[in-house]
Amino acid sequence: MRVAYLGPPGTFSEEAVGRCDLARGAEHVAYPSFADAYEAVAKGEVDAALLPIENSIEGSVTATLDLLVHRPGLRIRREVLLPVEQQLMAARGTQLADVKKILSHPQPLGQCAGFLRERLRGVPLETTSSTAEAARLVAERKEGAAIGPRAAAERYGLEILVENIQDADVNTTRFVLVAREDEAPTGRDKTSIAFTLDRDRPGGLYEIMGEFANRQINLSRIESRPMKQALGHYVFFIDFEGHRADPRAAEAILGVLQRVHALHLLGSYPRAAPAA
Repeated sequence: MRVAYLGPPGTFSEEAVGRCDLARGAEHVAYPSFADAYEAVAKGEVDAALLPIENSIEGSVTATLDLLVHRPGLRIRREVLLPVEQQLMAARGTQLADVKKILSHPQPLGQCAGFLRERLRGVPLETTSSTAEAARLVAERKEGAAIGPRAAAERYGLEILVENIQDADVNTTRFVLVAREDEAPTGRDKTSIAFTLDRDRPGGLYEIMGEFANRQINLSRIESRPMKQALGHYVFFIDFEGHRADPRAAEAILGVLQRVHALHLLGSYPRAAPAA
């Protein structure tokens, strides 16, 4: 099995691959962006890709949500919950007062906004394609500092200046393993769907919620994203407990299908154990 992830090696994404039961023993294949990793699955270059979909501090990873809807064809087969600790790292001998630029992926920069405001106010931020790429560039340039995982500091020979700089003690990122097929029922499952409404009308979303409430199906997540067409056009994402093959869930999905303009079945998969 070959599993794509956001590289280069040393990212949180690579660490999450190692925690995915389905990917144990798999070949890890690094790609420069979430879209590249996703497309590699669609083209058959790899068997699956592990992508972040939400963070407990920063919220949704919109790039992944957009891929699932605007590049349909893949389904979620697993979810992985990864505890995330962000480290500030730089070349050996660097002092905090020496840092004149900070590099990282936009997600970690957001997760550490409080620390950056309090301890490094005014220091310019440079966004990179991944945390490991930020670490690699800092090691190459011998200047600036990067925010990322401890594994990146070790891989690129950097020294950790400040540990655990994220804005909350509990910082968890949820990853999803996307493949060409989702998973068979296990008895402890979750299903993800996305849909658009044919028009903006009172009670439209309420009716969708009723399809689940009337069948005593618990919703674990709901949010909306712009459809990228015009203001006021949205796609809604819902996660609910149960497998799409379960009778009640199948009935709910059919009820939703009759009330929406378009429905995307994003996959059914085992619910992840709490992050530890």
